[in-house]
Amino acid sequence: MAERAEPYDVAVVGAGVVGAAVARELAGHELSVALLDARDDVGEGTSKANTAILHTGFDATPGTLESRLVRRGYALLSAYAKATGIPVERTGALLVAWTDEELAALPRLHDKAVANGYEHCVPLTAEEVYDQVPALGPGALGGLAVPDESVICSWTTTLALATEARARGAAVLLGHRVEAAEPGTAATTLRTTAGDVTARWVVNAAGLAADTVDGLFGHDRFTVTPRRGELLVYDKLARPLAPRIVLPVPTARGKGVLISPTIYGNVMLGPTAEDVADRGDTATTAAGYDFLLARGERLMPRLLAEEVTAAYAGLRAAIDRDDYLVETDPGRRYLLAGGIRSTGLSASLALAEHVRDLLGAAGLALVPRTELPGPPRMPNLGEAGRRPYRDEELIARDGAYGRVVCFCERVTEGEIRDALRSALPPAGADGLRRRTRAMNGRCQGFYCAGEVEALLEAGR
Repeated sequence: MAERAEPYDVAVVGAGVVGAAVARELAGHELSVALLDARDDVGEGTSKANTAILHTGFDATPGTLESRLVRRGYALLSAYAKATGIPVERTGALLVAWTDEELAALPRLHDKAVANGYEHCVPLTAEEVYDQVPALGPGALGGLAVPDESVICSWTTTLALATEARARGAAVLLGHRVEAAEPGTAATTLRTTAGDVTARWVVNAAGLAADTVDGLFGHDRFTVTPRRGELLVYDKLARPLAPRIVLPVPTARGKGVLISPTIYGNVMLGPTAEDVADRGDTATTAAGYDFLLARGERLMPRLLAEEVTAAYAGLRAAIDRDDYLVETDPGRRYLLAGGIRSTGLSASLALAEHVRDLLGAAGLALVPRTELPGPPRMPNLGEAGRRPYRDEELIARDGAYGRVVCFCERVTEGEIRDALRSALPPAGADGLRRRTRAMNGRCQGFYCAGEVEALLEAGR
């Protein structure tokens, strides 16, 4: 990386969905912004393994920052998805009570939703539960419908935000792992693995590494515990079994094991919730697989007769607090956005607004830019929309969209070419998967990996 003569006005550490949203928001002002990440792609950490639910915030703790920002973020991200083409399906969700204790908790959850400003929850009898999701296992006692819960593409969301940040002038600096921070009188020098980055203000949105980066600024206020969540992905033939998101009655450890349709036409079962020591431990385990199968056997036995096409694990940045931890340190010109759990996807744009306002209150001059490029139009990865292989007009204009490379996911040569030529191209095969769905199907690249890799190499 060539050294920049002048410090950036703001350096955002962490190019996940929150960091990308913050960089996009700040780059809409007369500011020079850098978005840094230790990895070689945006959204490569926690954000890539999100359960991809666009939450209404109905079950957040009333009065918390999380509750306010998820509610606001739901509206903002819904509108942003329409503007950019991020696929969203409003499937609705169904909390299912399987015990008398859970059934008794449903009215409290309804009241909590109202306290959070969400007034559309509907109590359901057992018969109404099975009318909505007939494939559920026996024994459901009742439920609570949440009609506005949706599924979204978390990959495309992060990529869209980072792409727009770059279009607004932000520098996207990948492969920049921050190893030291040296606050000065006018700016902070971040010592990274790819050279120094100097900025007047630093925003820490580093996810699993947020406490480590916080420590570089002299703080010792929280500890991130990596919480591994394993999930099973079932073949598209299982999709009719899960027309809604099926949620358990939540506990103190999280929302528990759910069954959810995905934007890509699959069905997802999970996640587990296991605290681990290694912040890079995304291995799947036999114990996790057995646990999910046992839960699935009770929730939806018919699902277990379908084929599992993938098993994966993600890590969430759990902390010892019941709310987001977003605080400024004006003396060091530093802001922490830590403890952002899985709801951070839904809250991302509202978090960006909140960070902007805190920085402004702490002294950062915020002058909105008068001319901004329009939002990027992202490729559609959603199964409910028209994909290129089905678009006759598009194929007539460019035959590359009619040449299918990945047959499981119906990914065309044109889509791979576009991803490789995009403003933020993938660094490798995993990044290409998140941009196109190539090699994500039931054969997991067995048939198409060679051709996909050849296109990847040719496009570099």
